[in-house]
Order: sequence, then C-alpha cells, then structure tokens
Amino acid sequence: MTQVAASMASCGTPVDPELVLAWERGSRAPSDRHLFALADVLWCDTVTLMGTVPETLVEFRLARRLGVEGLAQRLGMDPEEYREAESVRQWHGDARQTRVLVEALGLSLRRLTGITGRDAELEEHLRTAIDGRWKAHVDPVVEIVAVDATSVGDALRTMHAEFSEFSERYMGNLVARNDDSRLKEIAAERAAYLRRLPDRFWELIGEETGSPSYPGAEG
Repeated sequence: MTQVAASMASCGTPVDPELVLAWERGSRAPSDRHLFALADVLWCDTVTLMGTVPETLVEFRLARRLGVEGLAQRLGMDPEEYREAESVRQWHGDARQTRVLVEALGLSLRRLTGITGRDAELEEHLRTAIDGRWKAHVDPVVEIVAVDATSVGDALRTMHAEFSEFSERYMGNLVARNDDSRLKEIAAERAAYLRRLPDRFWELIGEETGSPSYPGAEG
C-alpha cells in the first residue's frame, strides 16, 4: 500500500497509505480522481478496479473515466443536476443531452432506457398503443426513449397494423369455422409477438441493442 501511495503521489495524486489500505479492505471507496489515478498506477482499467460489470449511470461513467463536472459540461447541465440523476438512477435530459450522454458513456438508447428503470413503463405504453389509439402514446414514448416523434409514430403505427393483423386472421378463421389447430397457431404467433414487443420497437426505431462500449468490455 505504501508503494501504491507513493506511485500515486508521483503522478500528482497524493494519498494517505492508510486510505489505500481501506480501499483494499473494501471499507472505503476511492473518489473518482483517486480511482482514475489508481488505474494508471496499476496499469489496468477502472472496470477491473470496480470489480463489477457496469450497470448504473455512475458505473458506466467511471468505466469511461469521466468526472461529473466534465460530463455535465458536455451535456450543458449543472453538475448537481447530473449528480442527482445518478443518485436517483433516473434520466430526464432532453433529446440532445440524451444523445450526448449515450455517446459519452458508450451506450445505446435502449440500454439507457434499461439502466434508468424505464423498460416496464415503455412496454406498457407499447402494449396499450398496439391494441388501441396508438397516436395517444407517441409523446409519452418520445419522453422515455428520446427519439423524434416522427420515428416513434411510424414505429407505433406499424406495430399497431401488425398486431391488428393477428385479430383479423383469428376472426377470419373463426368465421370460416376452421379447425382449432389453426386458431391455436395464430394465438401462439400473437403471444410470441407480444413477448418481443420491445425488440420490435427498437428494430423499427433503428437502434442497435449492441453491447455497451467501455474499456475492458472485451475481456
């Protein structure tokens, strides 16, 4: 620990050896500045030091070696406002800020929706939209995913038409008094469509799911 502290000091980040020991024991967590300096000294990435695959805004930011102030400046956002977003694990930035954020953190819009806990909210809107008045759900979905209204509207309209087709085919076979096996087949297709509803939405939006990009992700 003494050697690590000395190395950090030589890099311009002095630290008490006892604090390094506390990091090793897990009783204290290094600050952002200390974490980045420690990664330099130990010749490793911050993900390795964190000991976890990034799952939150904080962890993705640290994985990309970004400080709150620097990232907030890129977003055009007050640092405390951004810090609050990390603290409550929610994101309500505008479309431009969201695009900057996902690029800075190496995320996709879909991944951001997931780590901020809005997957279930999005899916509920999608389920209601495809089975009813889809236009009423454009604005709420835009607010969640930060994609332009035209793209969201096109996606919801397409999904509404696709889902309606199942009902039409089902009723057509029912009126024609076709055998139960065909009705069950259509019902199974409908259920499968509902299960992959978010996948279909993001496909139509044109957002790749992909793997999050951060140093050390390949390993």
